[in-house]
This record gives sequence, C-alpha cells and structure tokens, in this order.
Amino acid sequence: TAYVKTGDIPAEWLRDASAQVRPYLFYAKSDPQVAQLLRAMIARMGKYLQIDPYANAFTLDYRVWEQKFELDSLAYPITLAWTYWKETGDASIFTSDLSLGFDKALETMEREQDHAKNSSYTHKEIPQGGKGNPVHYTGMIWSGFRPSDDACTYNYLIPSEMMAVVALGELDEIERNVYHNLLKSHRAAALRDEVQTGIQTYGVVFTPNYGYVYAYEVDGLNHANLMDDANIPSLLSAPYIGYTKATSFIYANTRKFLLSKDNPTYYSGKLARGIGSPHANDGWVWPLAILMQGFTATTESEKQDVLNQLLNSDPGDHLLHESFNPDDPEKYSRVDFGWPNALFSEYVMTNFDGVPPL
Repeated sequence: TAYVKTGDIPAEWLRDASAQVRPYLFYAKSDPQVAQLLRAMIARMGKYLQIDPYANAFTLDYRVWEQKFELDSLAYPITLAWTYWKETGDASIFTSDLSLGFDKALETMEREQDHAKNSSYTHKEIPQGGKGNPVHYTGMIWSGFRPSDDACTYNYLIPSEMMAVVALGELDEIERNVYHNLLKSHRAAALRDEVQTGIQTYGVVFTPNYGYVYAYEVDGLNHANLMDDANIPSLLSAPYIGYTKATSFIYANTRKFLLSKDNPTYYSGKLARGIGSPHANDGWVWPLAILMQGFTATTESEKQDVLNQLLNSDPGDHLLHESFNPDDPEKYSRVDFGWPNALFSEYVMTNFDGVPPL
C-alpha cells in the first residue's frame, strides 16, 4: 500500500489524500510507476474503510487518528478508484478487499439516512450529547462534520450530499460492470436517487436577491445555513466534483451569492479575495476556494484573475497554504499543506497547458 500524509500533520485524511494524488491521474496511463503508486494508495483506502467507516483520518500504522464522521470521506475513495479506472482502463484495483471497503461505505451511508433511529455514532464535538441537533428524515445522509473537520450546524450538508450522489452513481457502475453484483448496484442507485431527491426538495432555498440557491446545510425542519466553506466539497465546487454544470440555473445563482459580500464567509483584501472558513482565522481567504472559483469560471479573464491572485499571494516559499491574510500573504496558516498545491497543479494543467480535464 501507499500512505499519503496531509503535510505538517502526521496522518492521512481520506479526503486530502484523494485530492493530493489527483494530478498523478493524468500520468497513470503512460507511466507504470505512477499507476502502481495509485493502485497502492487505493488499496490502503479500502483497508481504512473496513477498519472504521466513521473515521476521517488514519496513521501510518492503520490507527484511527480522528473519528469525525464526514460523508465526503466515504465518497472520495470511490471517486478516486472510479477515475483511475476510467483514465487507465485498469480494473485490477477492484479487488475483493476493496469491495469490502466499498461495502462498509455503502452500509454506513444507508444507516445514516436515519441517524436518530439507526445510528449509535456520537462525538464529543457534536451538540446534544454528541448526537447532533434534531433533523427530519429527508432521504439524504446525515453527516457529523464538514470537510473542514468542523462540526455541522445542521446535519444534511448539501455539498457532501452532492458528492455522495456522484460517488453512488460511480459505485453503481463499478458494482454492475466490474464486480457483477446487481444487488449492490441497485442499492447504490436507489440511495443515489433518494439523496438527489432530498437535495432538490430540501436543499434549495429562495432568496430575495439571488433567487433559488443551494443552502450549505439544512435539517429538513425548515432551517438552512446560507454560506460556504472553502474545503471541498463546497457549494462552489459543485461542477468540479461532477454534480452539475457551471451554467445551470440554481448553481449560477448560488455562485453569484457565494462570491459576494452577502456570503458571511467571503473576504476581500488588497491582494486577494475569496471564500474562507470558520475553521481558521476569520477574514483570511483559502487558496482552495480561490482555485474553485477558477475551476468553475466560464470566462478566460476570470480564470487568469484567479491565477494572478495566487501568484501575487506567494509569501516567498512558492507554496500555497491553508489560508492567508488577503492584505498580507506572509501571514498564513499551515506551513505544509499538500492539498492546495496539488489542486493548483491540476488548475494550471487543465486551464493553461491544454491538458484535457479528468
């Protein structure tokens, strides 16, 4: 197997690691060593899912580093494996061991559709004694934490639901065409349809200034959190993760809201502007979100503007960081954070070097 450390924290996040190796997928078909590395990494993720599908991060020796249940942590390994398969045509990654990991992911998603009734998961950082605030059954999947590792306010986290819809569609195809297990294929497809219906029924909110937009979090009880978080999946990233098109009506409205001062997590300074996160330093912007603005831009001028902001924010080490002060980029968090650097590589390759997107 292959272990991918997040950077300056001695652990592997299922989400971060999947994102950190995305640029290598461009070379997997032509370079056997790269393909071997990716196969080894996917194999390790299959083992993580079996050890604890509620954990978001693990150590080199397979211990749970954090048991924050984040729905996207179940979706990322599925999407990584599916994308590797589609890029290379190599189905050898789909071993019986990886199948057991995917089984755990699917079972956990099904269980968490009705968290109050079926789940025993709790965490000390979640309200109401670790069980979370009340929710109404919606067909969506309960998530304890956001991709930032912060606890959810309302536990149907729409960006993660969107990513689950994509991953479940991919799992449906894997189970049907590779494992030839129609029962699991149908389960994945049915869950996908229920989550998608839940998003469209409960996750879309009318706003006076922007029309219908996607909420960041909802509870099915008429409460909605209108914001975004830089960590991916985010609402801004919906086209990037394959959920919708950048030109779709509700997404375009949502994007306009997110990149405005009406979004409480949007910050602007002398050198940069973009979405931040309640996770770190109020008022600081995150390169992850600036890059997502670039990936979802529909004009060349906006794509170039994103590149210019990132180049101008270089504090001298030629690296991107977790977040930085948009007036003074020498003030930043996380000295070594692999995710935004990988994302920047992909952004330059696909938007400026003419490399076809994954």
